[in-house]
Amino acid sequence: MTSRLLDLRLSHPLVQLFGDCLFAHALKLAAGFPTPEVCRSVAMATNTVCTGEILQTQHRRNFELSRRDYFRVIEMKTAELFTLSCDLAAFLGGASAEQRAALKQFGAAFGTAYQVYDDCVDLFGTESEAGKSLGTDPAKGKLTWPLLLVWERANAADRTRLEKMIQSWDARHFPAVKEMLVKYGAFEPSVKVVESYLEKARQALQQLPDTSGRAGLFAISDFLAQQIESLAVCV
Repeated sequence: MTSRLLDLRLSHPLVQLFGDCLFAHALKLAAGFPTPEVCRSVAMATNTVCTGEILQTQHRRNFELSRRDYFRVIEMKTAELFTLSCDLAAFLGGASAEQRAALKQFGAAFGTAYQVYDDCVDLFGTESEAGKSLGTDPAKGKLTWPLLLVWERANAADRTRLEKMIQSWDARHFPAVKEMLVKYGAFEPSVKVVESYLEKARQALQQLPDTSGRAGLFAISDFLAQQIESLAVCV
């Protein structure tokens, strides 16, 4: 019952506008800095994120979505926000151009790893562990990495079945989708993608001096790696 009420609250029009309000507030805060670069960076990132959202909406329930398009959406949304955060922190902290570039690389890689992990949680996790309702991505027609893997590997009959379930989604379809995820071994390849991007993030941190606080960023990367390992218990 709690999950159903939560879903109702999240679908409320006022709640859907909350993200827009946060972006507007971010622009307001950015405009308060003595340099226009902060406001410019936030505005550009906002434009990129909105464009990514449009692209993702255009690809809803489209099983012809390529791997490249999937990661392009992530790069324009989650990864863009992580990149912006790292870049502005470096800029405001007086980092060199090289350090700033390295932190941007870290943000992009870590943000991508996090989004793929979050996509996995929605399909492989448990509500008690995730702290949220599951199956929200297929309910919205959002084709995430594990679902794309299933479709690529599935036989013709299962492909048709999966497409029909996503096209006319019902919460009762979720157990059947989870069975397909297990049947076609979608979890381990998804884990490898997360690990690959985490490795790219760590390599970017190697370019930073030990005195730059990189230990904390290494710790965050290790924490996400532990989270994806914990998710394996649910599969």
